[in-house]
Amino acid sequence: MRSPALKTPRKQAKALGRMTATPPFDLATGITAALDWWRMAGVEWDFLDDPQDWRPKETPQDAAPPPAFPTAQKVEPEAPVALRLGGEAEGWPQDLAGFQRWWMEEPSLDSGPLTSRVPPRGASGARLMVIVPQPETGDAESGRLLSGAQGRLLAAMLPALGLAEQDLYLAAALPRVMPAADWAGLRDAGLGAVLAHHIALVAPHRILAFGGNILPLLGHDMPQSPANLLQINQQSASVPATIPALAAHDLALLLDRARSKAGFWQNWLRWMTDHPAGAMSETRANGV
Repeated sequence: MRSPALKTPRKQAKALGRMTATPPFDLATGITAALDWWRMAGVEWDFLDDPQDWRPKETPQDAAPPPAFPTAQKVEPEAPVALRLGGEAEGWPQDLAGFQRWWMEEPSLDSGPLTSRVPPRGASGARLMVIVPQPETGDAESGRLLSGAQGRLLAAMLPALGLAEQDLYLAAALPRVMPAADWAGLRDAGLGAVLAHHIALVAPHRILAFGGNILPLLGHDMPQSPANLLQINQQSASVPATIPALAAHDLALLLDRARSKAGFWQNWLRWMTDHPAGAMSETRANGV
């Protein structure tokens, strides 16, 4: 007799099918369950992989025209203002004493401090006006032009030249020591006109210019050799005059080269022969 607990294989399969039958699927319940599952996992927003444009679509009437860029305007550079050393010539002093004060006090003559300037020395009508490019180092402290080695060399030369210190008028083209000066720029700025006015107020009998930068200021090309003698046409405050001039090497060069001293002496003798003192005095007296 078979036990009632035991079933045949066919009956066992039927019983298992009844136990594992899938209940009917409800779509709404499934979606709700899925959303609840993601919400419990911490995901509250829906994300898409493809970018979306959320801006409202513009109609052709709403579209603004592109901004118009201004046309580039050609800007003409402003012409540089010409610097005039000393200002306008009409305002320059017309007497030597006033010029010497102006030389030390006029700001437009030089951009450096006034305390570094050195005054000229001497009196008008000097037998010889000696012009050097610039003062020596240390002249500003001593307050005396050519107070160093160059001045001592010139003082030693005077007896041989037949001159005394009171016969000289000493002047520098620049009011102070200016290393590596731009002589071409200074000439264009009017330094030569200032120097010419200075010469006119001094009204010397002769001019001795030491250094190659002085004569170009006065409108003369530098001679190829110091043996070339010049005539400087200059108007004094009262009498027109043609002033004999001698171009010489810089005093600093004469200090370093003995042969340059010999060459200067030969040029000086020739100059004195071509322009003797009596003829020069007569020329000045006649205003030629």
